[in-house]
Amino acid sequence: MEKFSQFRDRGSGIAPFLPIPSESLGLQAPLRVFLFCFRLPFFIFVTFAYFAILQWLPIGSLGKKAALWCILGVPSIWWIDLQVDGVKKGSLSKQQQARLPQPGSVIASSFTSPIDAIYLAAIFDPVFTAAYPNTRQVERISLLQAVIRAFAQPSSQPEPGTQLVDVASLVAKYPNRPIVIFPECTTTNGRGILPLSHALLGVPPKTKVFPVSLRYTPADVVTPLPGSYISFFWTLLSKPTHCIRVRIAEYVTNSRSAIDAPPARSTRQSTYNSNYLDTLEDEAEGGVTAGEKAFLDLVGESLARLGRVKRVGLGVKEKQEFMVKWSKTRKTW
Repeated sequence: MEKFSQFRDRGSGIAPFLPIPSESLGLQAPLRVFLFCFRLPFFIFVTFAYFAILQWLPIGSLGKKAALWCILGVPSIWWIDLQVDGVKKGSLSKQQQARLPQPGSVIASSFTSPIDAIYLAAIFDPVFTAAYPNTRQVERISLLQAVIRAFAQPSSQPEPGTQLVDVASLVAKYPNRPIVIFPECTTTNGRGILPLSHALLGVPPKTKVFPVSLRYTPADVVTPLPGSYISFFWTLLSKPTHCIRVRIAEYVTNSRSAIDAPPARSTRQSTYNSNYLDTLEDEAEGGVTAGEKAFLDLVGESLARLGRVKRVGLGVKEKQEFMVKWSKTRKTW
C-alpha cells in the first residue's frame, strides 16, 4: 500500500480510506461458504420485504423496528455493547432519558458501514439526512438512500437539482423523531474521524446534539471503498457473528453564547494534529467563526474519543483523489 501513502494523515499516519483486509479463510472455508449460501436467500427476502412492502404499510414504529431487527438478525448481529457517557453499565434504565437521543434532538453519527443506518433506524426511528462539507443545509433522504450512500462515491457538493433544507426546519417539521446527520460526509474504515461538515452549524441553538460512535467486531464490515457490494455482503453473511459497539456521548448544543465566544486555548490534550489544524484554518477562511469552529471541535473530539481513534485532516476531496488513483491500479468488488 506504499503507493497510497500520500493519503495517510501527516500527523498520525492513519489511512482512513484503505479497506480493512479480512482474515484468510483457512480451515473455516467450508463453514463460511455454507453460512453465506444459507443466509443469502433469507437476507434478500427480509430486506426486500421491508423496503418494498413493510415500510409502506401502517404497522407503526414498533412493527418497522421489528422488521429491521430481522434484517440485523440474519447475519447474526446480536451482541450489541452499548455505553453512554456518565452512565454505569447495567444502570441505564435508572437514568433519565435525557442521556439518550430523543425526539427533537440531532444524532451526529460516525459513518463506516451500511449497518450504521439500519441500526440507528431500528433503535431511534430517525429522519436521515445527507451532509456535504461546506454547506449548512442538508438533503433529506430515506433509510434506503442512507444505506446506498455507504457504497456511493464521495461527493463534495450535491447533484444539480438536489433539494437542500435547513436542519432547523427538519427539527421543526419532525418534532417526534430525531434527525441523523453523518457529518463526515463519506465512509471511512473506522480508524479516524474526518473533518466535520458545516451542516452541524445549522442545528438550532437549543437543540441537543448527541455524538454517536458505531464500531464493529470484526472490523472488516466497513465500506470505505465505493461500490464494494460483493466483498461487503460476503464478509457480512459468511462470518458466524458480528458485534456492534455503540458509544453515545453527552449531548452538546450549538448555543449562541458559544458561537459568539472568542477563541480560547484549551490545556486538555487534543486528538487532532498538524494536518487537521491546517484544515481548521481553511474552514476559518470559509466563514466559520471561532465559536462555530469550537462547536465542531467538540463534536469531533467526542466522536474520536468514543471510537478511540484520532481526528485526521483528510476529507471528501482527498477521498475523491484516492478513488481516482485506486481505480487505476485495483478493482473494487
